[in-house]
Amino acid sequence: MNFEDLRGWADDDHQAALLVFCKTVGLIKGDVWRNIAEAAKSATDARIFFETYFHPVMSEDGRPMLFTGYYEPEISGARAQGGAYQYPIYAVPDDPKLSGLSRRDIDEGQPLAGKGLEIAWLCDPLDVFFLQVQGSGRVRLPSGDVIRVGFAAKNGLPYTSIGRVLIDRGIVTADEINPDVIREWVSDHGDDGRRLLWENESYVFFREVKEVSSQEGPIGVMGRSITPWRTIAVDPAHVLYGAPVWIEKPGLHRLMIAQDTGSAITGAQRADIFCGTGDAAGRSAGQINDTGRMITLLPKAMTDA
Repeated sequence: MNFEDLRGWADDDHQAALLVFCKTVGLIKGDVWRNIAEAAKSATDARIFFETYFHPVMSEDGRPMLFTGYYEPEISGARAQGGAYQYPIYAVPDDPKLSGLSRRDIDEGQPLAGKGLEIAWLCDPLDVFFLQVQGSGRVRLPSGDVIRVGFAAKNGLPYTSIGRVLIDRGIVTADEINPDVIREWVSDHGDDGRRLLWENESYVFFREVKEVSSQEGPIGVMGRSITPWRTIAVDPAHVLYGAPVWIEKPGLHRLMIAQDTGSAITGAQRADIFCGTGDAAGRSAGQINDTGRMITLLPKAMTDA
């Protein structure tokens, strides 16, 4: 495969991709990547840089391509429980027995309550749930101040898409499903809605993120702030963290950087596109459910060996 085979390659903003690439390339181990990182710092033409040092390679595992989107929610919350703020987001428990509890165990028995693990309190259990699905978010306090929370750990139980559960039950079609539809269904169905959330046994614990300001993007798996519409989450079993990845899907042909991951992201042809922060980004993310293809750019020094 050559760069001429990448649809829309010549029309992309390669300089924008290079700036994002430079955030994390220095973290990739190995002499080949160290040399590329040095070359990236002095590159005067981003397109020529990528074409000089990389070769497009498409890996496949027999599964069809799926693009989805994710975002960083901004949610109203408080530091202390009270009034409308009744639903906590938790830090990681010290006791390993507690970290292995299911979502239902935690919701019903409240075994984490009163242990000083509450980072903030939200108004809606669905806000907690979707914050866990996204893996990070910003909490806007009554004072107007903002705190950022990021993924710290999981309970170790498998992730289940509740959207997929609704589809499999024939409640909605694949074309209809999006976060707003899920929210409405859960809110309208009381105990059945609560039980639907329990279908996803996976539970995410958070930490307060202080390494970057609330104006920057959230921290990705590589420990650096990620960038809307240039960062993708990938399966590290198939795509190296920090690698440039060309994506082609309806309405978007663009060079992205693999700087994040997620529980639902599995397979060689699977990617989650980071769409930004807030409600507008959430709407954009919820509309992405596309086929296409993704091609990883691998160093020529590795592919020519």
